Amino acid sequence: MTQTQATSPEATADDRRLTPRVLLRAVSIGEAITWALLLTGMFLKYVTQTTDVLVSVGGSLHGAMFMVYLVVTAFVGINQRWPWWMFGLGWFAAIPPFATLVYDWWAERRGALEGGWREAPSKGFSLQRIVRWFVDRPITMSAAVIVLAVVILTGSLSGALVGPTGAH
Repeated sequence: MTQTQATSPEATADDRRLTPRVLLRAVSIGEAITWALLLTGMFLKYVTQTTDVLVSVGGSLHGAMFMVYLVVTAFVGINQRWPWWMFGLGWFAAIPPFATLVYDWWAERRGALEGGWREAPSKGFSLQRIVRWFVDRPITMSAAVIVLAVVILTGSLSGALVGPTGAH
């Protein structure tokens, strides 16, 4: 980037945009953080036997971030026109602890996260049109992510707080 490009308002505004790379990176980090919470909770519950609260909270948060990571990986993959195996690898990376960070690094090194959000085709059904619709409406996208997280957290926390059904 030349000096004039670096100081122009357009370049500065574009640098702050939520690109596919920035979105995947943020969610990958969030997923890794919730893994750390869950693993810490498991250590406290099973090794030190001090408390199991962090397992419930960390597990619920991790479950929500896991789902968000899967959706964001799909959005980014559709936008970037990844082959099917990159989707699978990205989704598999959510299973082992901290592997989303490795996947994010690997995808960036391959150039699979370059560029911004693509324009959607104007006619017919296309997953790209759905992705673009949400990208053009960040408030709606955020609300959808929050609703998804609340649904997941409500389901997982209700089981953790109430206990197994039929227990007396």
